[in-house]
Amino acid sequence: MSKIIEGNIVDVVKGEIYPGRIIYQDGIIVSVERLSENKGPYILPGLIDAHVHIESSMLLPSEFARLAVVHGTTATVSDPHEIANVLGMEGVKFMIKNGNEVPFHFNFGAPSCVPATPFESSGAELGAAEVEELLRMPEIKYLSEMMNYPGVLSEQAGVMEKLNAAKKYNKPVDGHAPGVLGDDARRYAQAGISTDHECFTREEAVDKIQAGMKVLIREGSAARNFDELIPLIKYYPEMIMFCSDDKHPDDLIKGHINLLVKRALDKGFDFIDIVRACTLNPVMHYGLNSGLLQPGDYADFIVVDNLQDFNVIETYVEGRLVASMGKSFITCSRSKTPNNFNARPVTADDLKIKAEGEIIKVQRALEGQLITEIEEVKAHVVDGYVESNVKDDVLKMLVINRYQPSLPALGFVAGFGLKRGAIASTVAHDSHNIIAVGADDESLMQAVNAVIDSKGGICVVDNGKVSLLPLPVAGIMSPMDGYEVAKQYEQLNGQALDLGSSFRAPFMTLSFMALLVIPDIKLSDKGLFNVNNFSLTGLFK
Repeated sequence: MSKIIEGNIVDVVKGEIYPGRIIYQDGIIVSVERLSENKGPYILPGLIDAHVHIESSMLLPSEFARLAVVHGTTATVSDPHEIANVLGMEGVKFMIKNGNEVPFHFNFGAPSCVPATPFESSGAELGAAEVEELLRMPEIKYLSEMMNYPGVLSEQAGVMEKLNAAKKYNKPVDGHAPGVLGDDARRYAQAGISTDHECFTREEAVDKIQAGMKVLIREGSAARNFDELIPLIKYYPEMIMFCSDDKHPDDLIKGHINLLVKRALDKGFDFIDIVRACTLNPVMHYGLNSGLLQPGDYADFIVVDNLQDFNVIETYVEGRLVASMGKSFITCSRSKTPNNFNARPVTADDLKIKAEGEIIKVQRALEGQLITEIEEVKAHVVDGYVESNVKDDVLKMLVINRYQPSLPALGFVAGFGLKRGAIASTVAHDSHNIIAVGADDESLMQAVNAVIDSKGGICVVDNGKVSLLPLPVAGIMSPMDGYEVAKQYEQLNGQALDLGSSFRAPFMTLSFMALLVIPDIKLSDKGLFNVNNFSLTGLFK
């Protein structure tokens, strides 16, 4: 039976808006007819997040979809890199299976860098053979972000095998090359890399665009580059896409790609250029099946009230009404969930750092950025051991291998601002080992052991009181209702702020303190790591 919807149609392919009628049947658009008079609300293709790690929402894919459709999102280009580091092929296939259980277009990639570096412990490894096996699958749309840009530039054999496999199956390759400019950017692009979502400055983004790469403007829960990069849409509209990269559940409840559309509209950029950045451009670049309101397309579309406020009234996926007036109609299943967790509890002695010098190397965390800065500060020594210096905001941090019993790697971080207590998490990019920061060793130990006991989670310890959100799915996701997860996460985030943190998203920021592919200095479970020369380094100068 055919269905009809009328309104002002936003045709992103032809670049025009006109009153019309869409006729669709069995999830497919049969015809689009022009009408002579204005028909009220606006109908446009469903919005697409061009790069996101679903796992960072701490939700199963099906639950992510349930929340996202409320905001007009009907598809994602999803890199399952996080769960792949925990569970390998099993994790990727779990994400595909769970995503297929709901009406939503999850376009998964084959993770290219598992593990991301040899300087940390991960739960799995995907070599060239495994990556090619994934790329053969029709559900896999692309080769996920190639973070090993030094390997690309030096033409490492394993890296080139993966790039060649993507070429063999005619699938695009996502990039990840923060700060790479000039000739290196051109060589990176010439190797087959077609996008980058890690541009921090306009200069870097233009350099990569001129090298032939699409720039994904990112606005996530921690990393935020929208204001810096959005002016590029005026000059390079066909080279721009929108993405969130990492979106925590409390932020996903508030909005998704629709918020980027609204902000771009508020800044006065062309409406068609803006909407194409999150519809036409990703569909064309990745070869997605998402509909663009053309006859023969899937009936994937949203209805918005007007082109100024851009309030999403209804969302349809393959002709099914999946959300209306802020209510989602997606029903999720609670299928069996996997994990990989074998850490042992830490003791007070495990956290001691014997003073071996007066000056220590500290990583400074920055609001809204994945990068950190290297600082050299005087060690705060008590009875021969280096301790947190709450007064100067130099706090002890640790990372522990979650996949086998190990001693923690210890370091120090500035910027978190905790005056008391500790926070800990098993969401720690890229290998998702246990990461924690604290104002004192007792709180640090309590927080770490709480997430170990639950085999995954995020935790706040305040004056001995332990608050925990369990994440038993691969140690990074919850099987619970997404709105409940968001509520619990928001409470924990608020408690972390009460400890003194000035970061908007302290847990998200914490998760990147072990991200060894982002400059300048990070902490892995194997020790302090200098990203600039890609090698482990000592704590003391």
